[in-house]
Amino acid sequence: MIHINQTRTFAKVVKKLHTNQKQALDQAVKTIIENPSIGDMKAGDLAGVQVYKFKMLHQLTLLAYTYDDNSQQITLTLLALGSHENFYRDLKKS
Repeated sequence: MIHINQTRTFAKVVKKLHTNQKQALDQAVKTIIENPSIGDMKAGDLAGVQVYKFKMLHQLTLLAYTYDDNSQQITLTLLALGSHENFYRDLKKS
């Protein structure tokens, strides 16, 4: 069983999305659940964070997450969502 958490930052962004954008996001999350290693592993300040890039209404969108696979339960934590502009800078702050 997979347990999905989301940060307050992520929840704020999702709350502002339109229905069709949420559908694209749901599909991206399902893709990550099926293959957690699909995202690019980051290094340095963002070590341990993976970023999955996908299209949301013809615009490249980045989804940052962490994935913890211990024997009891699998945890997927959704950290941030947004366009590339200032994405990594804002992610470092949170």
